[in-house]
Amino acid sequence: MAFQCQRDCYMKEFVTSVVSCCPAELKQEVNGKKETLKGFNVKLQDTILFPEGGGQPDDQGLIADVPALRVTRQGPEAVHFVSSPLEVGQEVQVKVDWERRFDHMQQHSGEDHETDEISRLTIELDTPSVKPAQLQALEVATNEKIRAHVPVTVQLLSIDDPAVEKVRPCRAVRIIDIEGVDANMCCGTHVSNLSHLQAIKLLGTEKGKKNKTNLIFLSGNRVLNYAEKSYSTERSLVSLLKTGPDEHVEAVDKLQKSVKLLQKTNLTLLRDMAVLIAQTFKNDPQRGNFFSFHKKEGDNEFMSIIANEINTEETLVFLTVGEEKGPGLFLLAGPSGPVTEMGPLMLEMLQGKGAGKNGRFQGKANSLARRGEVEAFLQQQHCKHHTSEEE
Repeated sequence: MAFQCQRDCYMKEFVTSVVSCCPAELKQEVNGKKETLKGFNVKLQDTILFPEGGGQPDDQGLIADVPALRVTRQGPEAVHFVSSPLEVGQEVQVKVDWERRFDHMQQHSGEDHETDEISRLTIELDTPSVKPAQLQALEVATNEKIRAHVPVTVQLLSIDDPAVEKVRPCRAVRIIDIEGVDANMCCGTHVSNLSHLQAIKLLGTEKGKKNKTNLIFLSGNRVLNYAEKSYSTERSLVSLLKTGPDEHVEAVDKLQKSVKLLQKTNLTLLRDMAVLIAQTFKNDPQRGNFFSFHKKEGDNEFMSIIANEINTEETLVFLTVGEEKGPGLFLLAGPSGPVTEMGPLMLEMLQGKGAGKNGRFQGKANSLARRGEVEAFLQQQHCKHHTSEEE
């Protein structure tokens, strides 16, 4: 059975009737989170909303002003998922989201056209690579066909029709015939003339699976949208880099090298600072047996250098880096007994994750807002422990 959307791909509105409506659920992913929507599966007498299939996404639109959120195929029938129930037997007007549909038609027809042009130029996608010159020739030949206004026709044929010999045999045959180019079986929606593709741009190739090559291309309005987006990006880069488009790559390369040099210099300074901080504490005649320090800029290596420079066999060292009231890193180093005992309690107060062994307990804190409380707690507990040992 062919749907109305397959018989006339350009129909934007259609009147039909509801055959069935039953409660259903739709599982979908929104912003990376899986959600389950409650609604209804509706079957119509016929439909202009294409159900997902043949490599083409499903249409979206309205059924009696109720949004159709998903259209799938169940055997010969199309099932529309809607949020509100529709009365069985009710006559309804169906409207397709034409911008989305026409984009799918352009990409789908462009894909079929593209595949055939590749074979005509003896370039196969299952080869390890495609040479730049071949890619350019393919793009030229493809766009020549578009400018030639080559008709695209849909044929519904019986299995014994001689025209079926153009394609592989099948029980139900729907042929998309691009005049003078190729004929293929396809269930999707297509443009009626290659001129409606407007243009095809081959962006390049990438290595595919099993020694194949993936051809990356744009068709129709996507070419225009891509050009508009690329131009907007180009103007922003001109403003940021203070150079013309031809010098953008060179300018970014210089910036990356400068950043790497600054990062290297910053790392050296942090290491020297860590040693100086530890030495300053060790040289203080009034120092006690507890040392605490926080720095917004730093990393695990910064904290480890400080701890290594200080004799943690006698001194309890509590170090943190990161935002003062935000996430960060922590390190507790000192005598094995107190560290093992206080580490989990510190972890709970900092809402973090971590582990410890051999006199060190470190990890990530979700919030350093209670750092002051942790410092006071550690100092108090270590003082008690140290006093009990002296007694």
